[in-house]
Amino acid sequence: MNQPVQSFSTTPVRSLPAAWYWDPAVYEAERKAIFAKTWQFIGPEAEFAKAGDFRAVQVAGYRLFVIRERSGALKAFHNLCPHRAAPLLSEGDGHCDVLRCRYHGWTFATDGRLMATPNFGEAGWFDKKSHGLMPVRCETWRGLTFACLDDNAVPLVEFLGDLPALLEPYPIETFGKLDQAEFAMNCNWKTYTDNFVEGYHIPGIHPGLNAAVDMTRFETTHQRGVVIMKAPQKGGSIYGGLWLWIWPNMTLSVYPDGMNTSRIIPTAEDRTELRYEFYFADRSPSLLEKHRATIETNCQIVREDFGICEEVQQNLKAGIYRDGPLSPRHEDGVQYFQDMVRQSLGDHVGQ
Repeated sequence: MNQPVQSFSTTPVRSLPAAWYWDPAVYEAERKAIFAKTWQFIGPEAEFAKAGDFRAVQVAGYRLFVIRERSGALKAFHNLCPHRAAPLLSEGDGHCDVLRCRYHGWTFATDGRLMATPNFGEAGWFDKKSHGLMPVRCETWRGLTFACLDDNAVPLVEFLGDLPALLEPYPIETFGKLDQAEFAMNCNWKTYTDNFVEGYHIPGIHPGLNAAVDMTRFETTHQRGVVIMKAPQKGGSIYGGLWLWIWPNMTLSVYPDGMNTSRIIPTAEDRTELRYEFYFADRSPSLLEKHRATIETNCQIVREDFGICEEVQQNLKAGIYRDGPLSPRHEDGVQYFQDMVRQSLGDHVGQ
């Protein structure tokens, strides 16, 4: 692999304004212009094996859930009762045959129809048919489930851009989930994403990863909707394959015997959660210890990012830093991600 060609453009390439990482107005604009408009990764389709299996999630304040309906179809709904807006399901995975609001007991079929309104009383104006759950679009691709709040969004496979072509050589639908891990950090979702889409920080923050790959040949590029990171591994480490980020807040990394996915979940302008899931081609008991070591190695890398991301967040909010120059060699992914944010927000926020 040749060294990346340095760009000597005379046009400055600079990062997003610091205020975009802590201003509540920017976060609110992102909720509506980004997270309410894009396909959101929910999890592996295998999690919905039986009718009634569900996963309830939230992203940027929007609560929704996906459930396997009795007909066998996957359905998605806003996680709120049309009576008084209480959530029907607690966040996480589970199973139910009937959806029941714990606030006032309204019950719904798994296809969203309102079934019963206990003790509501007689009201000639009330029509059950017009008070079902609010549907959300749901589609799957190669064993992965996605949902989208926007009825006018493009189909999922179109939204995924160049991801399908990039992953064509990898049998990802044959990988089975083994475990998951959750993390929380005190920083904006973009602070963490900026960190994820570049390898520039690896020598300073990830000594183990730095020793396992050839950083002189680390490469970061982008295609439609995807940032691609790869580096030759040393000594058969776990880091072969591709490390991918998918607009706006999903990651998928393929390694020699499996993959991991994650959701980068904004919960406030200065708070982010990560939900990782780990999959392997062969989950035989004899390989369990090896796979657990792979998972722990990945989790350790994530934990190593926490401190620097939280300190960066504090400096972004302190009022001294305005913006910074982006490296033409190492920060192509950062520039691409930030340009996507700028394009999505448009005139919603000032510069």
